[in-house]
Amino acid sequence: MRIIRGTYRGKLLHPPKNLQARPTTDFAKEGLFNILENHFDLSAISILDLFAGTGSISFEFASRGCQNIQLIEKNRVHFKYILKMMQELKFDGIEIFQDDVFKMIRNMHSRFDIIFADPPYDMKSLEELPDMILEEDLLETDGWLILEHSSHYDFSSHPAFHFHRQYGNVHFTFFK
Repeated sequence: MRIIRGTYRGKLLHPPKNLQARPTTDFAKEGLFNILENHFDLSAISILDLFAGTGSISFEFASRGCQNIQLIEKNRVHFKYILKMMQELKFDGIEIFQDDVFKMIRNMHSRFDIIFADPPYDMKSLEELPDMILEEDLLETDGWLILEHSSHYDFSSHPAFHFHRQYGNVHFTFFK
């Protein structure tokens, strides 16, 4: 796992062995950021990273100049790893919360240009997650919710569906 572009291009991230996250593959991350860079000025947007895992997605945003990033990760081991990497890389503009995503989104008062959610693929309420997030009105006008998921899910009939991309076994559904 590495940071693909930006200030920390090529920086390898070495999560601990006891990490229970499933990091987004470099191939999928590269495809995702090609889309994002063609639609957004990454240095001028705000990001909410839900189920942050290793923090890899947020670190990629930060490396590319994003200065307003909030991460939520419940798992203590993952949280500590993200904190360690934030300090090591000296990233400013990243705020991390160790808490339950569902509780946090119900109590947030900020709005974001991009909300990225990478929940466990076997999460029972994964199909309901887009509605839970969108109902909280956390997206800026023209903002995107991006949900990473397995091939077992198809959100193409969802009223907020924007488009879908697949990179190997990684699926991203974009909602607007």
